[in-house]
Amino acid sequence: MEHITLLLAIVIVTALVFDFTNGFHDTANAMATTISTGAMKPKAAVAMSAVLNLVGAFLSVEVAKTISSGLVREDGIQPEVIFAALVGAILWNLLTWLVGLPSSSSHALMGGLIGATVASIGLSGVNGGVVVTKVLIPAVAAPLVAGIAAFLAARLTYKLGKNAGAQSSAKGYRAGQIASAGLVSLAHGTNDAQKTMGIITLALVAGGALAPGSNPPVWVIVSAGLAIALGTYLGGWRIIRTMGKGLTDLQPQQGFAAQTSAAAVILASSNLGFSLSTTHSCSGAVMGSGLGRKGGVVRWSTATRMFVAWGLTLPAAGLVAAGAEFVARQGGWGVAAVAVFLVVSCAAIWLISRRQVVDHHNVNEADGPAPGAETPAGSEPAGVVASALAVVTPPVPGPPAEAVDADAKPTIPAQAGAAAESARPAGATV
Repeated sequence: MEHITLLLAIVIVTALVFDFTNGFHDTANAMATTISTGAMKPKAAVAMSAVLNLVGAFLSVEVAKTISSGLVREDGIQPEVIFAALVGAILWNLLTWLVGLPSSSSHALMGGLIGATVASIGLSGVNGGVVVTKVLIPAVAAPLVAGIAAFLAARLTYKLGKNAGAQSSAKGYRAGQIASAGLVSLAHGTNDAQKTMGIITLALVAGGALAPGSNPPVWVIVSAGLAIALGTYLGGWRIIRTMGKGLTDLQPQQGFAAQTSAAAVILASSNLGFSLSTTHSCSGAVMGSGLGRKGGVVRWSTATRMFVAWGLTLPAAGLVAAGAEFVARQGGWGVAAVAVFLVVSCAAIWLISRRQVVDHHNVNEADGPAPGAETPAGSEPAGVVASALAVVTPPVPGPPAEAVDADAKPTIPAQAGAAAESARPAGATV
């Protein structure tokens, strides 16, 4: 019993760490468009989002019940399984944050839980019907529904405001963006904070501290809300840059349409108990609003990398969790080994991220080409993945500057100088 109590404490702390990473990973969902259009200053935006995430955590427990008693069987699940699931989810969150890709923290958690459960007791431990109806179907439907809604909303806003002055219209929509961003933050709290509540409740049931089918205790709700709020306040600036500048260039009208559509989809899913990915909803809404403006474009190279990350989230987190579960089930030394692996991996990812810092000072700077690369006219800027890889890849050695032949002639003439020569009257001297 003493070992179980210690293990439960480790699981609860790890769950709150996941909740923290979920907060800064998903800040972009609510605030990326608001920051990119200049409706709010970056630090003020994330502070508002943090407060509303905390409030949203107290509004409903339907999603928490889906996680704690619907996705996997409560009987037969040990605390080691939940610990391993959290390890897989945390590492996936941090890896996708490092390269600035918006991926689903929700699916990382559920993939980790499914992978660890299968490794522990087999496929019989997973409720396949719940996975299909409340996880997979919403994962496909959410970005489509949010994208179509945002596309139509953006078209409507431009049509209704075509006779209004550009300056006054932009000012009004910026105010609307602040309100809709607050709604998305509130919706995020009602959906994502509950996932951690559900996983802690499942751990308490598995450890014998709660009866099966119990609702999350009040202290679980409070701690989960505070953890996600703190993570949100720190801001996942890399992902905010991708959502705000990497997918498309948004005007205030489009930002308002995207956030309103995403909030409607997330709040509806929370009431139905669907464990929806707010990342999928918000990313779909951003792309839909990007296409909703005449002449607007979506950078499909970045979108494609994002879609690939979405597809990899469940299996990748599941595989890492399955491996962690195999080690953790060996006993106390196994749990300690997995914990050390998690801490070392998190520290390594953070150190790599320090090579190219993205924060509230440079979050609105669009990604440029990779160092040393030229961007052809009309092409998309280098994606976030290419930029991140360029940072961690050592430069190719070349000849020192002193070794360059001083008599070498340029292959491309200086066009400015040539133009000046042709414009100079004949016989003129310098």
